[in-house]
Amino acid sequence: MRDRYADRRVVIRPVRVQGEGAAKEIAEAIADLNCFAGVDAIIVGRGGGSLEDLWAFNEEIVARAIYASKIPVVSAVGHEIDFTIADFVADHRAPTPTAAAEFILPCKRDLLEQIQVLELQLLKEMEFKLETATENLNALLKRLTDPGRKLRENQQRLDELSIDLLRRFQECVRQSKNSLAELGGRLSALSPLAVLERGYAIAHKLPEERIVKSAAALQGGDLIRITFAEGQSFCRVEEKK
Repeated sequence: MRDRYADRRVVIRPVRVQGEGAAKEIAEAIADLNCFAGVDAIIVGRGGGSLEDLWAFNEEIVARAIYASKIPVVSAVGHEIDFTIADFVADHRAPTPTAAAEFILPCKRDLLEQIQVLELQLLKEMEFKLETATENLNALLKRLTDPGRKLRENQQRLDELSIDLLRRFQECVRQSKNSLAELGGRLSALSPLAVLERGYAIAHKLPEERIVKSAAALQGGDLIRITFAEGQSFCRVEEKK
């Protein structure tokens, strides 16, 4: 650990790792470290030994203590060929205590190298974004070199549209007048008044106001109204033929 990250603090909680009462001490140590502020990971381990020497790490009380730990636990009991129940309950199993230390603690030199690589990548990315933003800004500045010119172009376009709109409106009015005149002429031709202008008259029997189309509809003494092109006359029937 000193080789990898010399300024990291290591808390050692010594316990018996074999013999009577060892399992209880291991479980209590795991609980104590969970109450100790600032612990990032716990290595539960010891050196190699016989099956009897490692038996404390097979005890139920140790397995339950590892399972209940709020802090990640790395099991590093014995050598690579040794397996205990603690290995299967822990968050990670390391073949040796040394491997456990290497697993939880990266090499400071490697971290610094990674930081330098990330720093270079960040600088390149910032330079690229800055160059892109500068190019976009220059493109916008070129388009805005003369705002007045764009305004004049829009004003000219507006004048052209206004003239075209006025021309279309005048043409629409002229066509409407022609259509109205044509319809007026056709209406006048169909008007009864035009017939009366040619010397005809319309007779209405009074008081029914019924148009008289035949002399058979009249009787002597009937009152009728004669409508001429100009004015009306009221007459009484003396005789019919």
